[in-house]
Amino acid sequence: MKTTLLLGSKSDTEFAEKIGKVLDEFEIPWEIIVASAHKVPEKVAQIVDELNKETPQVVITIAGMSNGLGGVVAGGCVHPVITCPPHESLEEYMVDVHSSLRMPSDVPVMTVLNYKNAAIAAAKILAESNPDLQERVQRRIEAVKAKY
Repeated sequence: MKTTLLLGSKSDTEFAEKIGKVLDEFEIPWEIIVASAHKVPEKVAQIVDELNKETPQVVITIAGMSNGLGGVVAGGCVHPVITCPPHESLEEYMVDVHSSLRMPSDVPVMTVLNYKNAAIAAAKILAESNPDLQERVQRRIEAVKAKY
């Protein structure tokens, strides 16, 4: 069980590490791989082939601007793909988010805009087949509810 954080650029590393810290709370192993769907599509295809051999897992793609990465990965990956586009400003978000939301048919990418929610969504997906992780997710839910 793991989550792969696939980045379109090394500049997205800090954002990915925020997701990783939340995954750590659930004791989910994670790794960062960097490969641009636009600049090295053949490398992305090789990575997806390797990811398809590892189960269970969730892939979170992190790419700003024109997010081709989420769609390219989802187009060939047997695992759930969540895209979590980084954005530093509301203006950047408003311009770039549409490339993550609009995907062609048969390319199922789940777009989650908040890095914490992306990690929690991955945890919930992986928890479907892991009772221990399901308990950790349940404890997280209860901790949040206790605050209100």
